[in-house]
Amino acid sequence: MILPVHIIGSSVLRKVAEDITKDYPDLDKLIENMYETMYSSDGVGLAAPQIGKSIRIFIIDATPMAEEQPELEGLKRTFINAHITKRNGEMTQSNEGCLSIPDIREDVMRYPEITIEYVDENFEKKTEHFEGIPAVIIQHEYDHLDGILFTDKVSALRKKFLKKKLSNIAKGYFTKRYKVVLGEKYK
Repeated sequence: MILPVHIIGSSVLRKVAEDITKDYPDLDKLIENMYETMYSSDGVGLAAPQIGKSIRIFIIDATPMAEEQPELEGLKRTFINAHITKRNGEMTQSNEGCLSIPDIREDVMRYPEITIEYVDENFEKKTEHFEGIPAVIIQHEYDHLDGILFTDKVSALRKKFLKKKLSNIAKGYFTKRYKVVLGEKYK
């Protein structure tokens, strides 16, 4: 089932998400719905807060981009209760967009390498090291679990320029290409 994506201005996007246990109700169905929602929205990642659930789950599938960027081949994962344990290297600029902030792309600084601990959809414990674009994608989705949006990471000057655009997006003034939920005060 395709779920609506919460748009900037929705309070769930600003909450710190909570860990879950393997007996979380209908977890398999939730994960399946998240993938279906991500694919239908042309995203490469989706975090549970973006579908209104303040829990520590995010998914990624960057394999559609592997033709241009071979390092993304097979980069499909479900991260549950994820915690980045290491960030390495000199931060570099990454141009990002977000399903929760449609029609905006901005340059933000990200670490080129990370180590992340998580459990997968079978609740098997994992520790993985990622570099380059995979590390950027994971950091973006991981930020959602801590109530951080990529626009929080732009320069003060860019934030000033974006303020009106972000306000308009929160009010629903954008081209809707997938199901969305506006923030509480704009519903």
